[in-house]
Amino acid sequence: MLKRAERVRMYSISLEDARVRELISWYIRTLQKAIDTIWDNITWKYDIKNYKRRRHAKVKVPVIPKSSKFKRELRNELMKDNPYARHWVDAVIRTAYSIMDSWRKRYVKGKAKKCKPRVKRRFARCKVTLMKVDYGRKVIRITLRPYEYLEVSYANAWFSSRIKGYKVGEVILKDDKVLIPFKREEFYTVEDAIGWDCNELELTGFSPKIGFIHVDLRPLISARIVYQEKRRKAQEIDSKKLKSGKKLLEKYSHRERNKCRDIERKITIQLTRLFPNTMHGFERLNKENMIRRDKNKYKKLRKRAARVSWRNIVREIKQRAIVKEVNPKDTTKTCSRCGFKVKDLRGQVFRCPRCGLVIDRQKNASINIYLRMRGFPHSYEWWERFVKPLLNHELWVGVALRGRMPMIWSPMKGGLKAVKPKGLVDQRLLLPMKVYQT
Repeated sequence: MLKRAERVRMYSISLEDARVRELISWYIRTLQKAIDTIWDNITWKYDIKNYKRRRHAKVKVPVIPKSSKFKRELRNELMKDNPYARHWVDAVIRTAYSIMDSWRKRYVKGKAKKCKPRVKRRFARCKVTLMKVDYGRKVIRITLRPYEYLEVSYANAWFSSRIKGYKVGEVILKDDKVLIPFKREEFYTVEDAIGWDCNELELTGFSPKIGFIHVDLRPLISARIVYQEKRRKAQEIDSKKLKSGKKLLEKYSHRERNKCRDIERKITIQLTRLFPNTMHGFERLNKENMIRRDKNKYKKLRKRAARVSWRNIVREIKQRAIVKEVNPKDTTKTCSRCGFKVKDLRGQVFRCPRCGLVIDRQKNASINIYLRMRGFPHSYEWWERFVKPLLNHELWVGVALRGRMPMIWSPMKGGLKAVKPKGLVDQRLLLPMKVYQT
């Protein structure tokens, strides 16, 4: 099966130019002015379609004006104080609509308040029509004013060898650097598929060719706990109104983010190397909907769920492989063999009252995710043929947190091993695993 995917890589180049700072200052003022104008012309109407389909209370939703007449008037208004090329105004309008559309989606879902968005970060997004790329010299020429240009060269950059065959996307200007996205379409031959169930301590996957795969997330959780304790002590110092407390809080927050991103990136690199030409299936999880916040007994569970950043892992895998997200509803409560839904599920063991299946709930969920990803129905024949022979076939994957390249986690000396929880290793499973050893 051939799949197409767009690969995007973002790199930055240092740039010190007073003209860029002046452009960004004008861009931010004009962008906020465009957002104010769009906000003043928003109309609020009842969403009749969602009311009939979801049967919830009538709520007014914002309708953003997008008529050609309104956009033309907005462009004419912004052009009055425009000292730069005309296409910069078009870039401002497009960015303003992008911000407003993002706010509207979050507002409809209940994640944003009914207040006007404010532009706080300094940036300027450049349109493709304002750029001319010389791929031979590796130079990007950006139009500032008519017959006034800004040239950015990435010929001697450290990432020049990584972007062969890539096209330059829309450049983002900052006060001291330029962010350059490089894009390329790639085609992959999907030879296998893995359904992943995201849990607190591990990722549990299932593939009919390999069996069950366990990815240890304890190094990531340990890093979160360590830096949470450090930030707690920094907050105590900050509460005493000491200057050093705020600096410590910022320092530990940056270190926690960088450390966790490094672990997540190493985990995803290890998975893509172990399972090449593979499509990965994940649940479309939302932590806010997973746990109710109206009772204190869920407080500890919320803290534990907040330590694992599943979405970051999925985002990292998307940059390196094919990912398909599925609906997470009832993946744990549904029997992977007969499709029966259990109302009350407790403990780590799934017991089906219809067919009598007894299986670990994480394994059961990974099988259901695989079925949803591939579009297969629940079937006794499929389960007996592909799942039952692999119930004890388990592959444990870990990542060492040393060096630039990911390695096997330290307790797994000697490379990957397919093991059984009880008994000896099945020799039939060891043969294909030579392909995945690094």
